[in-house]
Amino acid sequence: MSVYSISDISVQDPEKYGEYVNQVRAIVESYGGRYHVRGGDITIRAGDWTPNRLVIIEFPSMDRLKEFGSSPEYQPVAEIRKSASEMISSVIVEGYDGENNNVRAT
Repeated sequence: MSVYSISDISVQDPEKYGEYVNQVRAIVESYGGRYHVRGGDITIRAGDWTPNRLVIIEFPSMDRLKEFGSSPEYQPVAEIRKSASEMISSVIVEGYDGENNNVRAT
């Protein structure tokens, strides 16, 4: 089942973050990842969440996402991101497969 990594990122060093952006896509894609959102304008419809830079990446499975995150090729690139930005929040959510309604009582 697909999983989505959803992150709110605050960029402090745009030039250095640009280096990260230029390098990470090929690594994400080599693990089956696909960007759905990578920055862009945000319109708040309800609530008080005001994300900075929203990034949504789909991976074919939780295993592939974990493999990407711990891969040796990603580690030096992740260090660029960490030095240029702050991860405000990040979640992983399962995709909808058409059979599981993903409804839970909270």
